Amino acid sequence: MTVTTRLGLAALNGLAPDRRPAVRPGDVRSGIVHLGLGAFHRAHQAIYTETAVAVAGGDWGILGVAPRSRDVLDKLRAQHRLYSVLTVGGDGGDHARTVGILSGLGHAAGDPYGVVAAIADPGIRIVTMTVTEKAYRLGPDGRLLLDDDLRAQLTGAAPPTSVPALLVRALLRRQAPLTVLCCDNLQNNGPRIRGMVEQALEVAGASMPGGVEFPASMVDRIVPATSADHLRRAALALGVADSVPVVAEPFHQWVIEDRFPGGRPDWAAAGAIMTTDVAPWELLKLRALNSVHSACAYLGALAGREMIAEALELPGMGGLLRRFLLEDIAPTIDPPAGVTVQRYGETALERFANQELGHRTHQVAMDGSQKLPHRLLGTIADRRREGAMPVWAALVLAGWMRFARGYADDGSVLPLDDPLAGRIREVLAGAPDTPQGLVDALLGLSEVFPAGIAADAGLRTELIRWSGELARHGAAATIAAVGR
Repeated sequence: MTVTTRLGLAALNGLAPDRRPAVRPGDVRSGIVHLGLGAFHRAHQAIYTETAVAVAGGDWGILGVAPRSRDVLDKLRAQHRLYSVLTVGGDGGDHARTVGILSGLGHAAGDPYGVVAAIADPGIRIVTMTVTEKAYRLGPDGRLLLDDDLRAQLTGAAPPTSVPALLVRALLRRQAPLTVLCCDNLQNNGPRIRGMVEQALEVAGASMPGGVEFPASMVDRIVPATSADHLRRAALALGVADSVPVVAEPFHQWVIEDRFPGGRPDWAAAGAIMTTDVAPWELLKLRALNSVHSACAYLGALAGREMIAEALELPGMGGLLRRFLLEDIAPTIDPPAGVTVQRYGETALERFANQELGHRTHQVAMDGSQKLPHRLLGTIADRRREGAMPVWAALVLAGWMRFARGYADDGSVLPLDDPLAGRIREVLAGAPDTPQGLVDALLGLSEVFPAGIAADAGLRTELIRWSGELARHGAAATIAAVGR
C-alpha cells in the first residue's frame, strides 16, 4: 500500500480522531521558545506540552528553533508545522499521532537576532533546550570555554548564533520573568546552565537580571533514528505521508523542579513529575538504568552480540543484571517516594528488550571513560565505604576493561570510540596482556578512576578475578555461570 496524501492542515480532517493533534497549529500563542528541533524534543517535551494545553489550556505554544541545519525546519514549514510520532514496540504494534503544538519556527544560524527578539518577548515565559552538551560550551570543570568567536558573540561584536550568546543577548533586553529549562541529559543541569549564563553575562559586562530561574530536569525516552522503513510505517499508521516523523518507545518520563516565575503549562496533567528535588531521580536513572545499559553493552559486545536486545537474550544475562540491581545498586539508592529500585530496574530491562529500538552494543559502549564515573564508579565507591564488595559491579567494570582491549571473545575487532582512546591504548601497549596487567594499567588512569578506587586492593583483586574468568571462559559462559 502506498500513501500519497501529504501531511498538512488540509489532511487533518481525514485522519482518524486518535491520530489528529490535540492542538492545531495557530490555535495557541507562543509561550515557550525551544532551542533544538531534533527528534527527542519532538517526541518528548512537545508531546507533554501539547497534552497539557489540551487538558488545562494556556498560551503555551512552542516556537521551535533549529540551531544550524534547515532540513527539518523546511520540511516542517511545508507541513504547516505538523509532524507525527510513531510509537513502536508496544503490545498494540505501531501507533502514530500528529502533533500540532509548534506555534512558530526559527533558525538561529540564519536569523539569530529574530531568535533573540523572540526570547526577549514578554509573551515568552519559558526557554527549553535540547541542544546536546557540546552546545553549552562548558569544559569538564564547568567553566565556559571562551574563544574569540564566542567572546565576540557575547559582547555584540558578532551575530549571537551560539546557545550562550542567544540567551545572554536576550536577557540583556528582557524585562519580564523567564525560566530557562535545560532538557538535555546533563546531571544537575539547572545549576550548570545557570553557571554558564552567569559566566557569559560577565563576559558581556552584565550580571544576572532578577526573575530568571534555572530549574533542573530529568528526561527519559528512547528515540531511535528514523529509517526509511519508519517513514513507510509512519505513513501506514497515520494514513498520510509525513516527511519528518519521529520514532519513540512507549515509555516516557519527565521530572521537573517546579520553579517557574512566569508560569508554566500543567505538565503534571500530562504525566510529568513536578518536584522540589530532581537529584534522587537522576541518581536512580544513572545507576539503575544507565549502568545496566552499559553492562549489556560491554558484556554483550564481548560475547559477539550486535544489539542490546540480543545481549539480553544471552543465557543468564537477565539473572546477572537482576543481581547487579538488587545486590549492588539498590543498597546505594534512596529512591523517590513510591518507587522501588527493583521495579524501576525491571522496567528498564523491559525497555532494553524492545527490538524495535535498534540500540547497538557498540553504540551504547561509546565514551566509556566519560560515562563510567557517573554510572558505575559511584556504586562501587558507596559499597566499598559500607565494607561490602560489589561483586557484580566489578564484573561489569572488568567487562569494560576487556572491551577496551579492542577484541571480542571470538577475536573480532571492537571499536574504542572514546575521548581517551589514545591514552587507553598507550597504557595497554605498555602492560602485559594478562588479567593483572590489564587491571593495573587501566586503574592507573587518573582521568577515570579516583584515587580511592585505584588504590583499593580488595577491589583490584576482584577485578583481576573477573578479568581472568572473562579471559578463560568468555563473556557468554561467564554470564551463564553466574546468572542462573
